[in-house]
Amino acid sequence: MESRYAIILAAGKGTRMKSKLYKVLHPVCGKPMVEHIMNRVTELSPTEIVTIVGHGADLVKAQLGERSAYALQAEQLGTGHAVLQATPFLQGKKGTTLVISGDTPLLTSETLERLFEYHEGKHASATILTAHAEDPTGYGRIIRDRVGIVEKIVEQKDASVSEAQVQEINTGTYCFDNELLFEALNQVDTNNAQGEYYLTDIIEILKKADHTVAAYQTENFEESIGVNDRVALAEANRIMRQRINTEHMRNGVSFVDPESTYIEAGITIGAETVIEPGVFLKGNTTIGENCFISGQTQIIDSTIGNDVSIYSSVIEESTIRDHVDVGPFAHLRPQAEIHEHAHIGNFVEVKKAVIGEHTKVGHLTYVGDATLGKEINVGCGVVFVNYDGKHKHHTTVGDHAFIGSASNLVGPVSLGDNAVVAAGSTITNDIPENGMGIARTRQENKVDFAKKLPYNQ
Repeated sequence: MESRYAIILAAGKGTRMKSKLYKVLHPVCGKPMVEHIMNRVTELSPTEIVTIVGHGADLVKAQLGERSAYALQAEQLGTGHAVLQATPFLQGKKGTTLVISGDTPLLTSETLERLFEYHEGKHASATILTAHAEDPTGYGRIIRDRVGIVEKIVEQKDASVSEAQVQEINTGTYCFDNELLFEALNQVDTNNAQGEYYLTDIIEILKKADHTVAAYQTENFEESIGVNDRVALAEANRIMRQRINTEHMRNGVSFVDPESTYIEAGITIGAETVIEPGVFLKGNTTIGENCFISGQTQIIDSTIGNDVSIYSSVIEESTIRDHVDVGPFAHLRPQAEIHEHAHIGNFVEVKKAVIGEHTKVGHLTYVGDATLGKEINVGCGVVFVNYDGKHKHHTTVGDHAFIGSASNLVGPVSLGDNAVVAAGSTITNDIPENGMGIARTRQENKVDFAKKLPYNQ
């Protein structure tokens, strides 16, 4: 197989987005559009990738990193001018070059591979990826002769009345013979309605030189969608979500209502897991098998084990091991680590803390900067007091401890194995193994005190 190269067009600002964020960095299902494109291109294993950057160049480079070389298009003079910036990297090399826009996040690597194969099989100088559009408004039209051979691509603003009625559209993705591509680029001019160097003009240039130009029509128009405004961005997100959820269902995951479930690209979910409506799974998240995720749960950058139940809670940058139940209305903040068979109940907040096996934190409790052993019972309304206004302090609780309701554990403090905290205590000193800590005022009853109150006079 001959060498393959790729040029990703990512220089445009995207004025129609009406955003301070550059167009190709707008996310679709959690990843910037240009990241989706880079991932699809990388799956094709090209010899070299060149990304054309302009507006927001440093941000695009930071996103894509060392996976690509970069060429700067300092002045945006059209797609042909953009591709020309890759000359120092690719000119004179034998092989096939894919040219693809960074704002077409729905294209799949399968379609791109078929485009390469079609191009190579036809021994073409250029192959256009096309699609059939019921409403082709805004797209360049593929103009063929009477026997179906591609003659040219006509942009919307340059199309005649008859050309505008053509429904085969240019997706903006191409394969070129690399050497011929750069030869033809030097012949492109700005004689068009936009006054720009159109990459599409190369098709006519190649045909006039008696080179073969082909067109491969994808079966799925949705893949061809280019995102130029917020409306198209929302549509791309909808299609991508549907694609992601369908793939999970085919892998054995059950969705009560997939249309109201938001799962970002790259999420892993085990078989037999059930997900209710209104769930958001984001970032670098992994869900195990046989889990239950109830409605209105958000899980972000977290790892969830097998046989875990989460009820209407928020999980951030945390680890939950097997056979745990969480919620409802719990909040696991970054660096929470919940071990096997633990219970995190309603309105419990855990931050930078380890909860040991079979430990129960039932309700209305805050656990921060702490290490809890196994088989501990934490009563209602307990607060791990970890912050003195300047520094955070750690609390350690041994195995089999019992912490009574409405207690405060003021770090740094350590409780030994089997330690007991009397309800309502504020613990500021260590409690030894098997010891009991009581830190509260002794109760005193005032006989007949209520009779002296004004409203009883």
